[in-house]
Amino acid sequence: MTERWALAATEAGGATLAPLGEDGLPSGPVRHEPDLAEAVRDRPDVSRWVWRSTAEIYPALLAAGVRVNRCYDIEDAELLLLGHEGRLGEPRSAAAAWARLHNAPVPADPPPRAASPGAQDSLFEPSPVTTPLPFDALLEVYAAQQRRHEAAEHPGRMRLLTAAESAGMLVAAEMNVAGLPWRADVHHALLTELLGERYAGGGRNAGAAEPRRLAELADEISAAFGRRVRPDLPNDVIKAFAQAGIRIKSTRRWELEEIDHPAVRPLVEYKKLYRIWTAHGWSWLQDWVRDGRFRPEYTPGGTVSGRWTTNGGGALQIPKIIRRAVVADPGWRLVVADADQMEPRVLAAISRDRGLMEVAGSHEDLYTRLSDRAFSGDRDHAKIALLGAVYGQTSGDGLKNLAALRRRFPAAVAYVDDAAKAGEEGRLVRTWLGRTSPPAVGAGDFDEAGIPQEAPAEGPGQDGEFTPGYASSNTRARGRFTRNFVVQGSAADWALLMLAALRQSIAMAGLRAELVFFQHDEVIVHCPQEEAEKVTAAIRAAGDLAGRVAFGETPVRFPFTVAVVECYADAK
Repeated sequence: MTERWALAATEAGGATLAPLGEDGLPSGPVRHEPDLAEAVRDRPDVSRWVWRSTAEIYPALLAAGVRVNRCYDIEDAELLLLGHEGRLGEPRSAAAAWARLHNAPVPADPPPRAASPGAQDSLFEPSPVTTPLPFDALLEVYAAQQRRHEAAEHPGRMRLLTAAESAGMLVAAEMNVAGLPWRADVHHALLTELLGERYAGGGRNAGAAEPRRLAELADEISAAFGRRVRPDLPNDVIKAFAQAGIRIKSTRRWELEEIDHPAVRPLVEYKKLYRIWTAHGWSWLQDWVRDGRFRPEYTPGGTVSGRWTTNGGGALQIPKIIRRAVVADPGWRLVVADADQMEPRVLAAISRDRGLMEVAGSHEDLYTRLSDRAFSGDRDHAKIALLGAVYGQTSGDGLKNLAALRRRFPAAVAYVDDAAKAGEEGRLVRTWLGRTSPPAVGAGDFDEAGIPQEAPAEGPGQDGEFTPGYASSNTRARGRFTRNFVVQGSAADWALLMLAALRQSIAMAGLRAELVFFQHDEVIVHCPQEEAEKVTAAIRAAGDLAGRVAFGETPVRFPFTVAVVECYADAK
């Protein structure tokens, strides 16, 4: 399988296609065939299909039962290349890329499609499509992209990143078709257990089907303050505390729990249940679960750092208690795999710090190994110190921890220090493979997507791990963002290669297993019970293979904690 072919869909469901040479231009005649799926099915020896957009082409192929081994997504490649060239934010469509080649007016990208509640059946389903460019113009863009890859700082790495992200697009489409197994009856029972029955509430939520338990908690909160308070409105809660002589900056749980006031306990419970009601309540269940499957639309590389996002549905924020509704089909199992200490291991690989690579060179717990070498056996201290170095923690014991790490692992700390300095100076900062953080813009602080935001307070995250706030100055905020970006972004690149390797391994073994879920450092495979052992082995092998492919031959290992369960909630 050595051939590359370009492929475009026509409005009538046909295909325009041609073989490609090393220069990215046609090496044979351009062909027109009446059926898109048959055109691909008849060419099993094609090693990589080049097309404008996976979202345009692949759903129709999947609906016809056709899967491809590899692809090259031109518009996704354009986004990566623009970022690498310091032009992130410019239109990334193929039409825009062609216009730039010819110094013509550059069309704006179409607005992203919003996920409509109740309409997720249309996500990634075949629909009439049009190619915004003539076929020869599309190939001209592709050929120019090959030259731009050669001009990258590390051409081989940049090509690998593009291939990996295109593979991620295939995985995302296939996961949407497969869907995450979801028991609607279990979900209904959970909601009733947690929230009570629904009834038409009066007053503050007139006409809404408000759960009984939320109404009770709202009354309890109001009684504690001695006046009617809207617990669903943070400003109202902050004002109520102020009137009680207590100043708070936010209604975050960790801040509330430091307060001695009778409203705190019901307020914390209310916030937790309100989140479940609004994000994964009865309306969500009706809108998003069909035929025993939850099918979110994944967006690989949805943030600047390369982490995935979803277009609606909240797939990446499923509360643990709601995971009880994620149940394997009869006779099947969920193989749930979490990458162990992924980002510290990535830092070891990209920094080439000999000491940290030695610590990460085992499938054993990294923080325990680190604590034995630098923190007198205190695992929690070692974890906080290493994550603090990655995230730029400067409060509390952060500076002391950083000094200890710098003495023991100088290359690793210097790597993130250099990234922070580059960010503060407004320079481009890249992951190991070449994904690029945009240069400094405007005033304000940055979120993970590189968007200026108001600075949050520093404190523990939702899962209890350290979540840094950004510094008040734009310069320092930018440095803290890029310090983390080089690690988190490189971890996202590794995860893409892991998914690609796992997908290929499952296909080559002829397994019935299906990738059904992915977020950051966790992957779920739904498989017949008898395949679970093979799937577990495939996941572990994919992790280490991705490490070698991404970072070269290093001592670093990328182990997984794997659980084979019937119910997702039992995995952790």
